[in-house]
Amino acid sequence: MKLQDLEIFIVAPPAPGWGGRYWIFPKITTACGITGYGECYASTVGPAAMKAVIEDVFTRHMQGTSPENIELMYRRVYSSGFTQRPDPTVMGAFAGLEIACWDILGKARNRPVWALIGGRMNDRIRSYTYIYPEPGQNHAEFWVNPDQHAEAAARYVEQGFTALKFDPAGPYTIRGGHQPAMSDITRSVAFCKAIREAVGDRADLLFGTHGQFTTGGAIRLGQALEPYNPLWYEEPIPPDNLLEFAEVARQVRIPLATGERLTTKTEFGMLLRAGGVKILQPALGRLGGIWEAKKLAAIAEIYNAEMAPHLYAGPVEWAANIHLSTAIPNLLIAETIETGGSFHLRLIRNSIRWEGGYILPPEGPGLGIDFDEDLARAHPYTGNALHLQMQEAPCDYTNGNRFEGGAPAPHD
Repeated sequence: MKLQDLEIFIVAPPAPGWGGRYWIFPKITTACGITGYGECYASTVGPAAMKAVIEDVFTRHMQGTSPENIELMYRRVYSSGFTQRPDPTVMGAFAGLEIACWDILGKARNRPVWALIGGRMNDRIRSYTYIYPEPGQNHAEFWVNPDQHAEAAARYVEQGFTALKFDPAGPYTIRGGHQPAMSDITRSVAFCKAIREAVGDRADLLFGTHGQFTTGGAIRLGQALEPYNPLWYEEPIPPDNLLEFAEVARQVRIPLATGERLTTKTEFGMLLRAGGVKILQPALGRLGGIWEAKKLAAIAEIYNAEMAPHLYAGPVEWAANIHLSTAIPNLLIAETIETGGSFHLRLIRNSIRWEGGYILPPEGPGLGIDFDEDLARAHPYTGNALHLQMQEAPCDYTNGNRFEGGAPAPHD
């Protein structure tokens, strides 16, 4: 069984585009005709350039190799160009290809991936979602309106969710960490207050940020949120300042979570050694794949840390997250796009089930999904933007900050 052919789907989800501007799915076929699907979350270059990187990684390091040789292929990629350092673009390309290899291995053995990486530890997986606007609701207003968020939070809790995420403290800029505007702090407190009053003790609050604050700014905001007892305070400082998380943790009594922008166990290892973060949020399509995530989960056990796989992508990465989550003992929770996402589920022909706040592990072979290639081809992304982008304008301390939440602007 050798890896032989590669096809790449770059799919644009229909508006409102929950999960990003586009999703990148590599499909690998073996010489004996078994196919596997993966997903690359990394998108630091445009889609055409990223497609070329995926093709190069596959032909240079994987083609002609057995899909069983995950460790060998990983070390080839990690060492490429005489580096042996985390590289989000190259490792992201490998991550999607590696997920496809596990899909192939499960299909070859007629077993789900979770059975190949430790077996069933968890019969169901607690899930959370961002709080999203309803169809027809004004998005620009929704992202800055605590009352509308509270109403939506109550609806999600009625569906069965026991944890909800929101991120009112923008903006996310290319300029590195900044001090939050007082209006950002005021809005963030208002969001926590309104949502907590709406859901009571029926759901955890997950306060999201995206690395936009200085250490001092993160401490100021975090201390203001403490009365509402969020389950976590997500990535309050830039992801390249790993050692500074410990300083935030020393002064804020909310558990810190981070990891969606980290690559390989190496970066997470430094974070754990420094202390302060006990909730890890790897994006498997950037981290390096399923096997790298399984290693990370084992390392996290030593530090009494929990895993909360991140998802702001398509359904194949979601499936990979679910198989990892099924097989590890230190799972906290896994992200979903609402109850699975309407287009997400269409793309895999509803082959993953969500019930009452929990995801049920797939029982089919491989990833256990039924990928709809015709639907993928019918929704190609034809632009040249990035999956997600940060703004260049700095924080506005005069007029306040209104920003997009869970979806980019209309497709370009």
